[in-house]
Amino acid sequence: MKDIAIVYCQPCGYRKRAEDAAAELRKELNVTAKLVPDKGGIFEVQVDGKVVAKRAKGHFPDTAEITTAVSAALKG
Repeated sequence: MKDIAIVYCQPCGYRKRAEDAAAELRKELNVTAKLVPDKGGIFEVQVDGKVVAKRAKGHFPDTAEITTAVSAALKG
């Protein structure tokens, strides 16, 4: 089983987004993502340590984008 982590900025208030993404991954792909609080504005979804989706200037990945990226990483 691959290790899936959602690293999020706790001071920025991204926990809810991380929880929503984890719930969607559980529902759609039947996988469990570990929530990892951090700081510095980070929001990254990692599969086995490789970033597959992340927040960038002007862009925040939604749950559909995250699910698609994790699904592709699990198949690859």
